[in-house]
Order: sequence, then C-alpha cells, then structure tokens
Amino acid sequence: MPALVDLGASIIIQDASHNYLFVTNLPESWAVEKFSAPSDEVLFGAEVAAKLLTLKKGMTEPGRKGHIEVTIGAEDVYEFRVQAVEFEKGGIHLVTTIVDRSEERHRERLLRALLREVSHRSKNLLAIIQSIALQTARYSGSLDLFLHKFRGRLYSLSQSQDLITDSSWRGAYLFELVQQQTEKYLPDNRHLIRMSGDNVLLTPNASLHVGLALHELVVNAVSHGSILRSHNAINVTSLRSHTNGHECLEVVWDEALDHVNGSAVDHEALKSHFGSTVLERVVPASVNGKAQYVISDERISYRLTFPLEGAAE
Repeated sequence: MPALVDLGASIIIQDASHNYLFVTNLPESWAVEKFSAPSDEVLFGAEVAAKLLTLKKGMTEPGRKGHIEVTIGAEDVYEFRVQAVEFEKGGIHLVTTIVDRSEERHRERLLRALLREVSHRSKNLLAIIQSIALQTARYSGSLDLFLHKFRGRLYSLSQSQDLITDSSWRGAYLFELVQQQTEKYLPDNRHLIRMSGDNVLLTPNASLHVGLALHELVVNAVSHGSILRSHNAINVTSLRSHTNGHECLEVVWDEALDHVNGSAVDHEALKSHFGSTVLERVVPASVNGKAQYVISDERISYRLTFPLEGAAE
C-alpha cells in the first residue's frame, strides 16, 4: 500500500460498513480540499455513488472484486477498481483504486475512427477497381490486352494511394501526382513533363481520379502521340479560381503533336477506347466537375475543372 501511495495512485479504504478510513490522491475532477465526513456521494456525486454502492453490496468475502468506468465531461474516463480485503485487524475492508483511462479510451476512439475510415476508403477503392475492370473488359479485344491495360490502371491507383497514405490520408499534391503518374512511362525523359501554376493539395478522392486521368493521358502520349519522337514537352498547368462562390481548380494537359514523318492523327483511334471514357465521363463525374478533351491535327488538350471542396469522398 505505501508503494501505491508513493506512485501517486488514487486509493480509498473503507470498512465493511462503507465508512471511509483512508483516502488519498483523488483525481483533480473530484479533489476536495476539506471535508468533515467523506463518502462516495460527497466526493463523487449521487450518480457515481449509486453505481459504487451497487458494486460494493456483494463484497462480503475476501477476494471479491469488481470495477466500473465513469466518464466526466467529454474526455475524462476513470476506472474504479474495488476489492474486498481481509485485514489482520478489523476484518473485511474495501480497497478502491482509481485509474485514469482517459488517454487509453482516447486512443481506442481514434482507432475505431481509423478503422471506419479504412473501411470507407477500401469500399470506395474497390468500387473504382470494379468499374475500371468492367470498362477495360468492354474496350479490350483480347485477354492479353485486357490484362495489360488493367494492370497499368491498377498501378496508377496504387501509386496515387501511396501518396495519400504518406500524407496521413489528407490527399496528394498535384505536382507530385503528375510526376508520379508520368515518370514510369518517361523514365529517361522526365523533363518532357513541365508543370506550372498552383500546386494544390487534392482530396483523396480527387487524387485517385485525377491520377487515373493523368495515367490515361501519358499512356496515350507514349502509345499514339509523338512525344518520344519529337521531344516536344507536354505542359501541365493548374489554376485556382472562384466560380459561384466555390474555389475551383482547372488542370490543363497540353500536348503538341509532331508530323515530321507525315503521319496523320487517328482521331477515331484516340477517341474510341476506355481512356476517353475515363477522361470525359468518369473523372469529371467523380470530382463533381467538367472536362473538355480535344484532339486536333496539331495537339491534344485535356481541361478538367472541379471544385476543390466538391471533390467529395
């Protein structure tokens, strides 16, 4: 007992009739400077006293014990541990220790909230993957083509998710997202992607879908464009603006096409695949925005505008 007192433990000793014999180190919530006749009700109030009385009623034999938790305000949680102990003199006594569980319960609440968030985000991600799988299959003429494109899109999502996780799920910065989504396809030509404008922190939902749009654009540039032949840089710009009281972001991908070899742009080939569906429908709908995807003989332009607060998860 002296050791517990030295450690600052909150201790109460009562006789078999629940009369107070000793009390020390009460938590600040119940600390009383002066009291003539301490009791559970005097120290802790009628509600807590009633719970303690119910707990102590059956403690008439040595070794009997029990506990209750009491919440004070919104954050403070205390555990009352009561045990019947037989003293050499005086018979059965009730020894109560009070343990502050506030920090522990706070961590538990955070963990539960985190698990709910993980579940929520996992369901969202699975829904995105399911949609990508279905649409990729729809626009793939063979299993090999499906697997090739589907793996690339899954990789895009995983890369975006890495940025989101690294930021404690706050989201991803646009320029990091652009760099991450393009460097795999242009490992030796990173200088061909030029970024300018506002490097905005996107929400997790916007990060995933903008990342997917960037993936489709860079794959398109490498597969059908002339970037590696002409080494014309692709310009990615972003600009904040205010529309109808909402802060918006406009992201523009501007890719100049090269015709040194006299090859014409196959507009139908560029437009008739899942990539155009992602760019024109899936991404803008997912971030509550709008998009313009324009292909001409001279350039490919993609313009995505969406509210920064409207990219809801």
